[in-house]
Amino acid sequence: METRRDRLRAATVKEISETARRILVEEGPEAVTLRAIAREMGMTAPALYRYFGSHGELLRHLVGDLFTELTGELHEAMANVPAGDLSGKFMAVARRFRLWALAHPREYALLFGAPVRGVRHQEEIDFAEGCARRFGWTFMELFLELWSKKPFPIPADEDMDPVLLPQLRRYRDTALGVDLPLGVIQQFLKCWIRLQGSVSLEVFGHLEFALDNAAPMFELMLTEIADDLGLTYAPPSA
Repeated sequence: METRRDRLRAATVKEISETARRILVEEGPEAVTLRAIAREMGMTAPALYRYFGSHGELLRHLVGDLFTELTGELHEAMANVPAGDLSGKFMAVARRFRLWALAHPREYALLFGAPVRGVRHQEEIDFAEGCARRFGWTFMELFLELWSKKPFPIPADEDMDPVLLPQLRRYRDTALGVDLPLGVIQQFLKCWIRLQGSVSLEVFGHLEFALDNAAPMFELMLTEIADDLGLTYAPPSA
């Protein structure tokens, strides 16, 4: 049973995470220090160590909170699409992912930039990784549903790169734990690399040398993924 002390601790951890995010957004990742957070909250830095033992632990907790928020956004996007419309669900999730990233570039950079170092407590590693897995399964579940209801073309194992095969098998068997042909896993990773790579290039400003508005290029990428997966592409509603 949760005690009053547990509730107070949870509320303080939530406030610490929210303060860290605000500093991240306003001042950048270098400014997110335990001392700065303690100052913002009217605490002493040693008092903050009762909740997080290191800067790395705090950032991993923030990473978990952000993945949870992003996953909620993606599920909300899916909920607005009729249950049987697999094409619509895929497009909705891909577009919401891009829009969240563009609206939260510094949060996106924390999630998909350099890994957070210096974590000591296993519970914070487990928390962040669990939240990240739930985010990743949002996309994998779409693939599982699509493959079960409308299988898309995949290569046979003997037609795939022999360097990729053992890596895909290891990923399928140890990380995913699903019973799927390796061609499905390859297609999943191909789509994720294209989607996340496209979003990252735009968020980090690496398309500005050529494009002022990258949305049409993103939509072109979605049409190509749709063709690969046998989905029906529909442009975004105005």
